[in-house]
Amino acid sequence: MRQYNVLVADDDINIAEAIEIYLRNEGINVIKAKDGIEALMAVEEREIHLIIMDIMMPRMDGIKATFKIRENKNIPIIMLSAKSEDTDKIIGLNMGADDYVTKPFNPLELVARVKSQLRRYVDFGSYNNNDEIVVRNLTLNKATKAVYINGEEINLTSIEYRILELLMNNKGRVFSSSEIYKKVWNEEFFKGENTVAVHIRRIREKIEINPKEPEYLKVVWGIGYKIEK
Repeated sequence: MRQYNVLVADDDINIAEAIEIYLRNEGINVIKAKDGIEALMAVEEREIHLIIMDIMMPRMDGIKATFKIRENKNIPIIMLSAKSEDTDKIIGLNMGADDYVTKPFNPLELVARVKSQLRRYVDFGSYNNNDEIVVRNLTLNKATKAVYINGEEINLTSIEYRILELLMNNKGRVFSSSEIYKKVWNEEFFKGENTVAVHIRRIREKIEINPKEPEYLKVVWGIGYKIEK
């Protein structure tokens, strides 16, 4: 049986110890950090499979620590916060969190969320898997043809999937509507820009928090489309 290592980053000792008790009862090993700086050190020094990250911490808060971790690691992150406003949730998710739990929380619910994220990351292929393309919270698995945003699977049509796979395989590169059409539809004759634009709009509606201000699928006006690095 695999031994999971979960990092709990919270300056409230009582909360950290309570989380540790519940996770250890599930056979999960717990590493604790009192602030964002200690969390970053733990991630570099240990093999971490999931992070529970409090937002409000001294020296470095959870938002900044999450942003730093997301520069080169795809470890699942569940954010904790005493605040319940939607803006805090959106900021956390935009910075790279996979899930969000508001204090006070039900410990059993948190454990269930931890186990769900661990299954997705380790058992279902995100962990050291070359079949996956990851851009912050957007994950595409080429083996299973599944796409996840913030840890939740989304339903794409075959055309939508192929467009997204093309763009994610070439992060930062701009593709014109004509290029996308020829590669995805496998036809030399370009039948019009609207066909591609409609599919791009539908993809955005499924992967973006706010499709009018996209984080992932960007338009380069007069040229084409790209997935932002």
